[in-house]
Amino acid sequence: MDKMTLAVLLLWMTSGGSEPDTPKSPKGAVAMHAITIVSTAFKQMEPIPEIYTCDGADVSPPLSWSEVPPAARSIALVCDDPDAPRGTWVHWVAYDLPPTCTALPQGVEKTKTLKGGGKQGKNDFPKIGYNGPCPPRGMHRYYFKIYALDTMLDLPPGMTRREVEKAMKGHILAQGELVGTYARKPK
Repeated sequence: MDKMTLAVLLLWMTSGGSEPDTPKSPKGAVAMHAITIVSTAFKQMEPIPEIYTCDGADVSPPLSWSEVPPAARSIALVCDDPDAPRGTWVHWVAYDLPPTCTALPQGVEKTKTLKGGGKQGKNDFPKIGYNGPCPPRGMHRYYFKIYALDTMLDLPPGMTRREVEKAMKGHILAQGELVGTYARKPK
């Protein structure tokens, strides 16, 4: 089984066997998961260390990605929790990152604009930047999704995931995701 087929199969399995809720690519089909996104802090479907959660320092984990298409004009990032009791909970939104950006360090500042280019949106806490896992109960999955876009979104800082995803429709060249898990320890 090739790498692309395995990635699509894993996505299908972790989404409960249904089509993922993702913006459409320029041709109208769901974009292929061609970007590899990893973290030195945790691996696919493994627990996210406490430092990156509300039980720790609540700093963003280090992320890096590769295989961004040469035609990309910007990068967008969304982190969300589909297991939240009230529906999908957004933890991080970043967009208009330069296409040459291939990583974000641990502890990205919670500012509207990023050094080196890019903007951060509002999460569901509602705050600018990253706020980590803080599930009320049980094990939750956290999807770090990266998108290569054929345009700059040119949105102001502070946009929500919905606003960013609406602007991304029809502009996704490639995407990828890294899924971590977290459950709070009983007190």
